[in-house]
Parts: sequence; C-alpha cells; structure tokens
Amino acid sequence: MLDVFFPFAGGLGLFLIGMTLLSEGLVAFAGGSLPRVLLAFTGRPLRAFASGALITALAQSSTATTVTLIGFVSAGLITYTQAIGVVIGASVGNTATGWIVSGLGLKISLGFYTLPLIGIGALLKLLSKGQVAEVGRALAGFGMLFLGLSTLQEGMQGIAAMFSLAHLPTGGVGAYALVVVIGLVLTAVLQSSSAAIAMTLTALDAGAINFAQAAAVVVGASIGTTLTGVLVSIGGTVYAKRTAIAYILFNVAAGVIALLLLPLFLHLVAAATGYVNAEPGAIALAAFHTLFMALAAALFLPFINHFARLVKRLVPERTTRVEHHLDASLLSLPTVALEASQRMLEGIANQLFDLYEQMLSSSAPPATRDTLTRIDALLDEAYEFVARIQMPADDDAMNEQRSAQLHATDHLLRLSNRLRQVLNNGADFGNSLYEDAVNQASLMLALARKGLNGEASSDWLEQVEAGAASLNQLMQRVRLGLLGGNNNGNNTPPPLRITDVYRWFERAGNHIWRVSHYLALAESCTKDKQRDATKTDPDKP
Repeated sequence: MLDVFFPFAGGLGLFLIGMTLLSEGLVAFAGGSLPRVLLAFTGRPLRAFASGALITALAQSSTATTVTLIGFVSAGLITYTQAIGVVIGASVGNTATGWIVSGLGLKISLGFYTLPLIGIGALLKLLSKGQVAEVGRALAGFGMLFLGLSTLQEGMQGIAAMFSLAHLPTGGVGAYALVVVIGLVLTAVLQSSSAAIAMTLTALDAGAINFAQAAAVVVGASIGTTLTGVLVSIGGTVYAKRTAIAYILFNVAAGVIALLLLPLFLHLVAAATGYVNAEPGAIALAAFHTLFMALAAALFLPFINHFARLVKRLVPERTTRVEHHLDASLLSLPTVALEASQRMLEGIANQLFDLYEQMLSSSAPPATRDTLTRIDALLDEAYEFVARIQMPADDDAMNEQRSAQLHATDHLLRLSNRLRQVLNNGADFGNSLYEDAVNQASLMLALARKGLNGEASSDWLEQVEAGAASLNQLMQRVRLGLLGGNNNGNNTPPPLRITDVYRWFERAGNHIWRVSHYLALAESCTKDKQRDATKTDPDKP
C-alpha cells in the first residue's frame, strides 16, 4: 500500500511545487513586464482575449493572470468589460497545461533527464541575484514538474492495479454532473486546476479511469479554478466582484457546453480511434478541454457587452465613491498597487488644484468643506495602503516610487489643510493687495495640472519650483514694505493679516511644488525604473 501511496503523494507534491516555482520564476523574470503587456494589449474584446490566453499560457497559471486582472480592475486601470475578455482568454490559455502534460510528460519520460535542470536551477537561485536567480527558479520548477509527473505516473499505475474505478458513475447528464463535482472539489483541495488536470491525465494514461469520466473531471477542474478569483475578490471593490462573477459564469457556461457536447465528442473520438484500434488517450482529453473552452469563448465574445450588463445587474453598484479603487487584493501585486495609488493621488491632486483655483476666484462651492473632509479620509487611506504594499527588497526603483508617493500624500494633506484655513478665516482674494500673489498662484496651478496630465513641456517642474520661489520673494517684499510703514489707507487690512495671507500663499505654493515633484518622481520610476540623479529632493536640507 505504501509503495503505491508514497509515489502518488510525492509525485503530486513535486508537480505542485514545480508548477508554482515555474510560474513564479517566469513572472518574476519578466520583472513586471507581464502586467504591463496585459495593460498594453487590453483594448477591444478580441485583443483582451488574446492577451489573456497568451499570458496564461506563458506564465502557466490562470490564477496569476486572474488575480493580477482583478487587481487591475480594482485599480481602475482597465474596465471590467475589458477584464471579461481577459478572463475568457485566461480560461482558454489554461488548457495549454494539458497539452504539455499529454504531449511531453506522458509521451516522453523526461523525469530522469530533467534532474540536471533542478540542480542547475537551484545553484542559479542560490548563487545569483535578480533575473538570473529567477531563471534558476523557473528551471528548477520545470525540472520538478516533469519529475513529479514521472513519479505520479508510477503511483497511478499502482492505483490502477489495486483499485477499479469502473463503479464511478458514467452515462447520462446526472452521472457526469456528479463526476464534475468530484473534479471541482479536487481542484478546490489542491488549489490548482493544472494539478487536477495532470492527475486526471495520468490516471487516464494508467487506465485508472475511463475517458468519459476523465473528461467530466476536467470539466469540473475548469470550473474549480475560478475559486481563487472568488477568494481574492472577497472584501474588494464592486469591480473586482464583477470580474470574479464573470469568470465563474463563463466557466460554468463552458462546463455546461462541455457536458452537452460530451456524447457527440465521445462518439467522434471512438470513431477516430477505431481506425487505429486504440483507446482515446491523454492527447484526446487535452483536445476536448481546448475544444469546449474555445467554443464557449467563440459564443461569448460577440456578446461581451451584453454579458457585462448582465453581470452589472447581478452585482449592482452599492456606493457612490467610485473614485476609490484601493483594496487589500492589490497589496501582493506591488506593480499594480503602486500604479493604482499613483492614479488615485494624481486624481486627488487635480481635485485640490481645482478647489484652490475656485477659492482664488471666490467661486468655491458650498460643499467645499465636505469635499475636503472626504479627500482627507481618502488620503489617510492611501497613505496606509501605500505603506502596506508588499515591496521586493531588492527593487530600488519600486521602493523609491513608494517613498515618493508617501511624500506626495503628506504634502497633499498639508495642502488640504491650507485650503481649509481659507474657508475658516474668510480671506478676500478679490482685494487688489493680493493681485500679484493670486496671478502667480493661478499660473502655478495651471502649470502643475498640465504637468501631471502630461501636457506641459519637459521643464515644467523647474517652472513650478520657480513659481514657488516667486511667491516666497513676494511675501518677503510685502512684509518688508509693511514693516517700513507702507499703508494704503483706512480700508487696508491690518499688516499682520496681510502678511498671514501672503505667508499662506507661499506655503500653499510650496506644497504644490512638492506634490508635483514627488508625483512626477513616482511616475518616472514607473516608466523606466531609473533614478533621475539631476533632481534634488526638496525635503532635504
């Protein structure tokens, strides 16, 4: 008994670890490129489908694709309608594992010959750093995957000799549905549809299960793979929940299509294999998996907008805070999390700049206080979110990006407090005494807004810094003039009141410059991950 159970359990464990190492190594070697490629090629439904299928096939993990995708949707980086196209593609791309296992793992015994890959990969991982180490992890995972398949085959052959699984239900929709549930539960326990499919393929190859039963188990595994997406979306935004629901509905629909097609497919396979006097095997099962997924995709893609509206009705919007897209599901994806927080901070900066401009023209809406309170709450949440992102210790650019975002958040809070001071003190910016300061502040705001939106010249930060310096000089000049006894009449506000207003202009301008600097620095880290040595840190003495 033990000589059967041990190879089975060990082979399954080696396969799971190998698949995990291979997937993690490939994704880490890409250095965030896979998420960027997913964003770049996610547009129309067909492009979204192709990107999801390709990335899943390359990363050998539909879980990695869907978890990243749910983070994108939560962050507002792509619409959930585009996300539907990607999850459909991920479901089709996930069938690549079946072809690898059936075409290489079972037909060619690679377990013994991949042992050197495990050794080389482990040495690269231990002795190297950066992408070379990740290549080593992927190589070790690749070798362990096939070693696990070889060991799993041995265990399955022993199981086939000891136990007869012919008593499992077969024939009829109800019987197939029960086996589908077995496949679903198997995937839920293993937390990997690839492992469940690999087990099914090896069981079929060893004769421990017949083709019809194996096909039903694969259908259940394709549905069970959606469970990870459901777990990730719990507590997430409504967009994440909609994406998870769409993923489930598509895979369930694909499973129903598979059950309806199964009798016809079995008939065709039996007719085809009858000519060569052979039983349908693992390659036919992999083809069935790809067939029903591809057919479901072909049926869904032309009606993807209608499908999106259906999901919207199933998961309605329950909050009006549509601008907030930060949730815990993003924290383990630092590239996505930082992009989400960057967009949020830039949006808040534009809101504060708009409020400032309205105050300068004395046209601030009555709800400005409530708006500032809401912005402060969002900034507090953003600061906590950015501080909790799980950052790679050896990625200096990403750590610098997070540091810049934290500085930007701090100065946005300070700018919000400055604007609240104006509301509390009732400064009259229409007074001609403040005309120069108002004009300079308006120029700074316009330039900072254009710069953050990518519409300004390359030296816009220097111009904003110069504007902040001009406000400081203006404050000094006005203060010296007032101390010298310059007073323009009885209607002029008290000197201390005037200097307080000019000091307010100077400090608010300083915060605008620093917000612009840090957000631009964070954005530059995103684009090229290189420090700009020519820029100075305004918070350093």
